[in-house]
Amino acid sequence: MISKPQPGEFQPYQGDYINYVGNAEVPAILEELRDSTYAFFTAIPEEKADYAYAPGKWTIKETLGHMIDSERVFAYRLLCFARGEQQGLPGFEQDDYVLNSFANDRTLQDLADEFRVVRQSSIYLLRHLKPEKESFIGISNGHPLSVRSIAYMIPGHELHHLRILKERYLPGLGIQI
Repeated sequence: MISKPQPGEFQPYQGDYINYVGNAEVPAILEELRDSTYAFFTAIPEEKADYAYAPGKWTIKETLGHMIDSERVFAYRLLCFARGEQQGLPGFEQDDYVLNSFANDRTLQDLADEFRVVRQSSIYLLRHLKPEKESFIGISNGHPLSVRSIAYMIPGHELHHLRILKERYLPGLGIQI
């Protein structure tokens, strides 16, 4: 079990993601979410996947693409810090990543399949994380960040976006999942 991160191991805004996870066991919640998030996105009709709840907001496909990109970035940071990387890692501009992902050119099914594969990779990474490595701290976007904080941020970030999708997107589409 990965212990819950403490203040000082992450930036205050990242605490929201960590709080979404609560006291759940991170590897177990990642496995549960791998399946439930996949089922969530594959239940959305393809013809509604380009929907955005307001002008300038991401579409459902772009949101899933963002979730995939973010998980890859988080997993890379976790890997680097767990391996003892001493160099600071850059941040990433999420809107630029979404724009350059061309998620709207893909099917929602294809994105959901990619999500599941990326998640499986993250599960393997965390499954073999040694307890003594979880408190390692690296520098990300100029700020300290612990390995265990990143482990919590992976599902927390996902839960954040699932909440937004359920509250802001699905009602506008008349979908209940």
